[in-house]
Amino acid sequence: MKYTVVIERTPNNYAAYVPDLPGCVASAGTRKEVLKEIREAIAFHLEGMHEDGEPIPVPQTTAVVVDTAVTAVR
Repeated sequence: MKYTVVIERTPNNYAAYVPDLPGCVASAGTRKEVLKEIREAIAFHLEGMHEDGEPIPVPQTTAVVVDTAVTAVR
């Protein structure tokens, strides 16, 4: 399964979360590191759900990048 991951740049690091898996989050100093961490977090999260007898959510969230006419906001 493929889950959508949202990555946000914060003042001090990168944060990631999975909308279809509430509570599944990660943070790290670089984008590359946060991707590694969120992959591990997803595996851990799904393993815990399985062990607890919870159904594994089917991925439903998608994302797109929307191009806008605005080039700069002042």
